[in-house]
Amino acid sequence: MLKLMLKFVSCCRAADLRISTAEVLDCMEQLKLVDIHDEFQFKTVLRTNFAKSRMDQSKFDQLYHLFFYEMESNLSAAAEKSPEQLGMEAVIHMMEKELAGDDLDTSLMDFLSGNPLNYIGEVQAIHNREEKAAKALKSNMGQLSSRLEVMLKINRLKAGAVKFMGGNHANIDDSLKAAIENQINTRLESAYNLLNKEPRPDNAGLQKFSGREKHFNTIGEIPFSNLSKRETKEVRDIINKLVRKLEEITTLRYATNNKGVMDVKKTIRNSGKYLGIPIEIKYKNKPLRKGKIVTLCDVSGSVWSTARFMLNILYSLQICFSKVKSYIFISDMTEITEYFVEYNVNDAIKKIMNNTDINYNSMTDYGMAFQHFKNRHLNELDKKTTLIIIGDARSNYMNPQEFILKKMRERCRRVIWLNPEQEQFWSAGDSEIYTYKTYCNEVRACGNLNQLVDFIEALII
Repeated sequence: MLKLMLKFVSCCRAADLRISTAEVLDCMEQLKLVDIHDEFQFKTVLRTNFAKSRMDQSKFDQLYHLFFYEMESNLSAAAEKSPEQLGMEAVIHMMEKELAGDDLDTSLMDFLSGNPLNYIGEVQAIHNREEKAAKALKSNMGQLSSRLEVMLKINRLKAGAVKFMGGNHANIDDSLKAAIENQINTRLESAYNLLNKEPRPDNAGLQKFSGREKHFNTIGEIPFSNLSKRETKEVRDIINKLVRKLEEITTLRYATNNKGVMDVKKTIRNSGKYLGIPIEIKYKNKPLRKGKIVTLCDVSGSVWSTARFMLNILYSLQICFSKVKSYIFISDMTEITEYFVEYNVNDAIKKIMNNTDINYNSMTDYGMAFQHFKNRHLNELDKKTTLIIIGDARSNYMNPQEFILKKMRERCRRVIWLNPEQEQFWSAGDSEIYTYKTYCNEVRACGNLNQLVDFIEALII
């Protein structure tokens, strides 16, 4: 049992599930308390110990099915091998002799033999591969080419299996050939699915917003990208009024809620004017707990029209936050916080459009932008940080590198994605919003004034 469990744990770790030695020992002790031949009890104990969160459960279920069903691992270590298993081992042994293989070929042969560990590690390395764009010619297809290379090797093994099963190489009973060939094809299909059909994590914490309030009837429903100069000025006036209102609300809230524990010394000292009776209780002031805001703004096309209004509000409401930091990107990323510190909002936006080193003619690439943020600014995120991403998630079919967004979510308090496109267009074309949605706490359509007011009030109030 222990040997079998250690093999399964090794496969889980190769697939990036974090499992400690203490958790393995706890699991073994708990298995003594249940009937391990009852699969529901057995799987529940393993799942409870090895899947840390809801987001890990889909990966765990995939690995459990692969290890205990498709690889036919069972709890009886002393079970005799069937003629079919012996015949399959013979075929795999002959294929290993005939086919020259590199490391990846070896991992596939191990996978066929019932040991998926090395292949799972290879696949996970491909899934987590960070793209490095060339300076001269931008290329973001490294992960895709790696997948294609593995797929070609899987097809090569399928052809090799047909060759051996159809020729005189396999010294096995003809009655077993069909069953062996079917099992080889089934395992190679499992290898293909591991490579190309990674299960999406279950994001149970994602907030959904079915309805919204109409704060403004006409101007509130016009997309930011369609506003005229007169309408833009009207929207800015409305935003300024909203900012003043929210500042008053938050200032009053902080003034009334900044009382901590009772201050005994001040209470006793103050009781002198009441003949020593502590009628008026004094409290210690406690420092305000303000969250941090980090914003990543896509500045391509119509997305920037939403981002500038969002930045306008956030920097006007800095009383509500301990720090606000902003970055803009198309494929590369640059920080623009200093512009809002030195200039007023409108002047800052003009200077950002003219003075930053962003190439506004480049193709949008969210995966590369996330990689630049991870390499340069990841330490800005902590458990007090709300990360706000403003963009349509249209990445020109480049590698989305969503695992980087997963790392960013693990470091901060929450991730909010504001999409200026309306939800009915999210699944069309090169949009990756449903890929990124898995790693966000909130995803909102935010393309007009009503939607922006809804979000700001939810964020502040």
